[in-house]
Amino acid sequence: MKGIRRLAQQLDISIGTVSRALNGKPDVNEQTRARVLEAAAAMGYVPNQAGRSLREGSTKAIGFTIESGADTAGNGDNFFLGVIDGVQAAFSRHHLDLVVLPCSTEEDPSQYLRRMVARGMVDGMIISATHRRDARIELLANARLPFVALGRSGTPGPHPWIDLDFEGVVNRGVDRLVAKGHRRIAVGLPSNDINLGFVFFEGYKAALARHGIPFDPALIIRAGSSEQGGYQIAHELLNLPERPTAVILIYEMMAIGLYRRLNEAGVRPGRDIAVIGFREGPQSRFLSPPLTCFRLSLRDLGVALGESLLASMPAYAEIYPQGLVRRIWPLELVPGESDDFIIPR
Repeated sequence: MKGIRRLAQQLDISIGTVSRALNGKPDVNEQTRARVLEAAAAMGYVPNQAGRSLREGSTKAIGFTIESGADTAGNGDNFFLGVIDGVQAAFSRHHLDLVVLPCSTEEDPSQYLRRMVARGMVDGMIISATHRRDARIELLANARLPFVALGRSGTPGPHPWIDLDFEGVVNRGVDRLVAKGHRRIAVGLPSNDINLGFVFFEGYKAALARHGIPFDPALIIRAGSSEQGGYQIAHELLNLPERPTAVILIYEMMAIGLYRRLNEAGVRPGRDIAVIGFREGPQSRFLSPPLTCFRLSLRDLGVALGESLLASMPAYAEIYPQGLVRRIWPLELVPGESDDFIIPR
């Protein structure tokens, strides 16, 4: 209170008026507010946010958990940067701050989240890298902390989520390749139990069945979500007794490593093997031949994610009346030359 008292004395107005002006209350006229803010800046006064949060029962901050580890630290993936830009754009309308919470892949994500919740750091949470059964969802529901998941989960209960259209990607990929005569179509999947891998896998089997193509488990290659993972996938495909004629990848960075290993073996994408990547990224635009892949606006996805969380928070529910959001986010096919390899009928 010392800083507020000094400001009040200097401006010859009440301590209550100074406090309300600093806190953005609507019952302070704009001239007075401007005088208070100008004087506070000149004095170097910074409100005690921790004390304010304690009084108001709100931190004005939202947490966003992301995985961090060897696979993510060393690659050039910009996925979360684009999403975070959109999320922050939604939150900035309400002067909410975004706190990125990187959880090491060497730590149990539910234990990490439990610590963050116990510290009362945020008013809401966005979780990513959802697993087939995700203990974090039950944890947040029991804590009554508003949250939204970037990714579906098999965990029961009414909780909001937005997920990419992985079924649509693999369906369009398989359809496109079958139309070019391919029947031995491999897929590169994540090596962990992240739920998107299961969604993609089930979609792949269903797409093969639609075309009357038998499922071959040898064509399922699991690797890390990185350039090195793509290199590993290509290496394993090249060593199969009967090499596939096409491959669909689930992570954008895999295409870079896959191209390198194929080129080392004298196998050219688009000429000797058809390749369909997942997401169009800055690096994929420089691959030769150009990669057939999928496009989405990461910023728009982030805005939708932020608004979905706000819709679940009582203070903002009237502004965002969407209710419980469960949404599949579409991706647009971007044809390249990497799948030009056609099998003669």
